[in-house]
Amino acid sequence: MLMRTDPFRELDRLTQQVFGTTARPAAMPMDAYRQGDTFFIHFDLPGINSDSISLTVEQNVLTVRAERTPVKANGAEMIVAERPYGAFTRQVFLGETLDADKIAADYAAGVLTLTIPVHESAKPRSIHVTSSDHKQAVTA
Repeated sequence: MLMRTDPFRELDRLTQQVFGTTARPAAMPMDAYRQGDTFFIHFDLPGINSDSISLTVEQNVLTVRAERTPVKANGAEMIVAERPYGAFTRQVFLGETLDADKIAADYAAGVLTLTIPVHESAKPRSIHVTSSDHKQAVTA
């Protein structure tokens, strides 16, 4: 059996055992990109029950909250506990051009995907140019 040693992981494990806390902060990694007139944000939330996910928008700040509860087997002795448990929160600042009223959310395979459209008024539009440079014929 091949084992990898990570001294910081061992220190985190020892700290958690002694103090009952997680030494490393719980993370909610994300990717964000724009495709056409839509923004997409993907949050990694493996092992999260979709019922524990909540999304709120207040003054252009999107807050994502989720909770992972530990799996407890009766009579089992925990040997390694590296997976973070508890509440996770991440805030994203939305630009004025995004339509926060039309955010769609989908959770599949441990990834929360948010789809945020651009406001119609913020989309590029063409402006017709007229010319007042026409010469008028003078008749006598």
